[in-house]
Amino acid sequence: MIETPSYADALRILGCKDGRLVKVVGFSAAAKRTGWALAGGGQLVLGLRDMREGIVRYGEDVIRRLPELKSGVDRFTRTQRLAAAHAVIVVSAYFEALGEAKLPFTLDRLDRNDTISHGVPTRERFARLVAGLLLDRLPMPEPHLPYAETRQAVERAFLRMSEAMAGYVGGLAVWDELSVDDQLLLPRMLAEGPPAHALRIYDEDYRSLALDSHEFGVRSLVTEQPAPATALSRVAWLLAELAPPRVGDRPMIHRVRMAANALDQPLLLAGKLPEDVSLPLLGEGYLSPRCRVAELTREATPALRAWWDDQRLLSDPEAFLVGHLTSLRATQAPLLVLGEPGSGKTKLTEVLGARLARSEFLPIRVELQSVAARASVTEQIEQAVRAVLGEEVTYADLVAAGDGAMPVILLDGLDELVQGGANRYDYLEQVQRFQDREAGLGRPVVVIVTSRTVVADRIRFPRGLLALQLQPFADGQVRQWLDIWDQANRALLARRDLKPLPAEAALVHGDMARQPLLLLLLALYDAGSNALQRDHGPLGRARLYEVLLRDYTERETGGAQRVAIDQELVLLGTVALSMLARGRQVITDAELDRDVPALCHGGEDDPGGEGVDWARRATERFFFVRRNGHTFLHATFGDFLLAWLTMYALRDLDRRRRLAGDEPLALVQSVDDDLLYAVTSHSCLAERGPTVGFILELLDEVPSVVRARCVDLLAGLLRRSLHERARRHFTGFRPVRHTMTRRLAAYSANLTLLIVAAAEEPVTVSSLLPEPDHLERWSALTHLWKGELGQEGWTGLVTALSAHRVVEEGREDVVLGGGETSGLGDVVVAVATGHTPRHRRLLDLLLGALGEGRNLPYRDRAGILEELARTVAVRSPALYRAAGAMWTEEGADHAELRPLLHALLADPVDRMAAWEQLVRAGVPETVLWDLHQSTEPGPRG
Repeated sequence: MIETPSYADALRILGCKDGRLVKVVGFSAAAKRTGWALAGGGQLVLGLRDMREGIVRYGEDVIRRLPELKSGVDRFTRTQRLAAAHAVIVVSAYFEALGEAKLPFTLDRLDRNDTISHGVPTRERFARLVAGLLLDRLPMPEPHLPYAETRQAVERAFLRMSEAMAGYVGGLAVWDELSVDDQLLLPRMLAEGPPAHALRIYDEDYRSLALDSHEFGVRSLVTEQPAPATALSRVAWLLAELAPPRVGDRPMIHRVRMAANALDQPLLLAGKLPEDVSLPLLGEGYLSPRCRVAELTREATPALRAWWDDQRLLSDPEAFLVGHLTSLRATQAPLLVLGEPGSGKTKLTEVLGARLARSEFLPIRVELQSVAARASVTEQIEQAVRAVLGEEVTYADLVAAGDGAMPVILLDGLDELVQGGANRYDYLEQVQRFQDREAGLGRPVVVIVTSRTVVADRIRFPRGLLALQLQPFADGQVRQWLDIWDQANRALLARRDLKPLPAEAALVHGDMARQPLLLLLLALYDAGSNALQRDHGPLGRARLYEVLLRDYTERETGGAQRVAIDQELVLLGTVALSMLARGRQVITDAELDRDVPALCHGGEDDPGGEGVDWARRATERFFFVRRNGHTFLHATFGDFLLAWLTMYALRDLDRRRRLAGDEPLALVQSVDDDLLYAVTSHSCLAERGPTVGFILELLDEVPSVVRARCVDLLAGLLRRSLHERARRHFTGFRPVRHTMTRRLAAYSANLTLLIVAAAEEPVTVSSLLPEPDHLERWSALTHLWKGELGQEGWTGLVTALSAHRVVEEGREDVVLGGGETSGLGDVVVAVATGHTPRHRRLLDLLLGALGEGRNLPYRDRAGILEELARTVAVRSPALYRAAGAMWTEEGADHAELRPLLHALLADPVDRMAAWEQLVRAGVPETVLWDLHQSTEPGPRG
């Protein structure tokens, strides 16, 4: 939970000068900590009526003095004071309503000086009442919540105050003086009267705060629908309303701000741009995004698209961003921005940084792919600042030079850390600890982190974490963006008798036209020859990347033949493969000069290649960017090229097989799989989820007869994949030096993926490994994969490779493909092969998979959980949460869960801990008592 101020905190923050009010609150706080006697209860002289008058008077004073309280202070102090002012009006509204309520007694009557009432000193009871009313944390308006929800939270606070009042009165002597009817009605009178009236007072006071404070006004805008905007222009306008632009920064800070101001740069910072198109500037071509927002708890599953469908869609994301930046939550927990590849996460950080550059904030962008993956958050920030300033500057010195400007750290690309093998599953928790430490040092800091949605189930969520998910463009946004493209390119295209891409031609392509990057690629491709305007059928994502790359390469090489273009794509695919093998998205000239010729020429001498600048040749295209090395314009270019290179190697394998003829030994010995081995033996292709998707799309264009032939070839290679080979080519291509077992694991895993992808029907393990001990061999393979591929390789593999167990005519088998249990592959394969999973990640995946896999029969899911519970030695909270989720599921057959619950409670050593976790997960304790007293778990018939 986010720490919001109590009334006592508010008095301290605002510097309340009402001595009696401060004293009674201070005494109650001391009594709560040390007890009545040690707190000096005899010194307490303020009564309930006087306290009520003081609270109401101070509330009026705060509303009147609000402009004074928030002027002349830094950003965080203003945020604190506004939060404190809100706490004051909440309590003031209740006490004002309490004094005007029609009750069977007056507040004066409650203040009679009874020394003892019902065995407890009256003043001690009063101290407890004050603690209940004024020391609890109070709700705050938040930018992701509509005012109606804030109002409901305030109403709940008022009801708690009334409950405290009812308890206080019930312990006084005055209670005995009330009639029986009044005693019965009093709790209801306190619950219905003061809270309802207090809400009306609160509404009026909140409107007063919103009129005098733009921060409160911004939060009320979150539910309004603004006019379409570009480049977060409303953020700039709203920030200017909060405070005037800063001037007179120190040189260091000025340079940092200038580095963030990217609005005048092209929409894509490409290397060599096509000469016949004009890219809009970032400040013109970036459309303010549509977003959904949610607070991520342990039960949240933000990696699932269906989960986001139930979360709130923000009407005004720009007002939300400003509201968040000016909230207490922003300095207590990071904001996580999730999105699909190409949805605009990086551009959001660039544009937001530019808008903050002239405000009372100090934006610092950190590209996580360009800093040390295992460094601390502070070290990563300092590395990014060094790249901007060209000198060593500590984070503390940078903040000090900002003269009170609130730092906003924009950490772009968490997925690169998670998927790069750095084991940063706790990165967001480390970010929060960084925020806590900095706040303790008097340097509060806002942090925004971006990541691909797909890795959201591989990271832990700290308390109070808010997440945004960037949504696809609506039809109106597609039209708006293409209007901008039209203005930038109409004249240029007219010189070649071409027209800009109209919205109707783009929207034919469905979801592709609604992702910002893919929409830009559609426009770029159509600018070549208006192909999309002539061909009205939908274009696949893989097909778009391929035709765009081929079209551009053909124009760059003066109309080269298909073979020459393929050679260029192999060159580019080698760059993508080198990046994947190294687990990062940036590659240096020296690495390219070593890797590219080793794969493109097999490590052999090439008379025509002497003196070739391989790094320049490979990265001179427009889809590369130079950032401390070379990186693709967008990571999805690398994902596609890796898929294309894999398919190229598969086509090469098929071609060589056909050339070899039908000799009996050709399948297992004569076929030259050296290129396929070189491409697929360094890393599991499923480490990059989009790569598998691209492979599936590319395979859709392959004729069925060729696919069937490839399945047979790959199956033969899989059966011999762990056998010794006398000699291979391309041995010089070693981006990373791996052990032979690691390379064989990657090769065999990728062969299996390709077999399942190429097959038009599900594949059985017995058909791949046609021996009596096929499950034992399969188990050996899965052990090898899990042990050698690393966490990301294994996780990607079991996510991509759906599997389920079957028993036919008494023979057990495993079926791969078909998607029946997508996401449950890890569990099912483990159960089917006797492989005992020990990695905690398995259980976390299981919890997420139960949401996806609800198309499985309830009985089957209960059985999977039961077998897992009986084979896993160390239990994860995820397993108990999964059991609880199934128990509370609508229409649940609780009898099917009895064997699972028995298995979880079987160990007497862990029984109490398991009991507590199951109750916390939603299983009724009475059910557990019944199970505990029974001896039989109940047959699963």
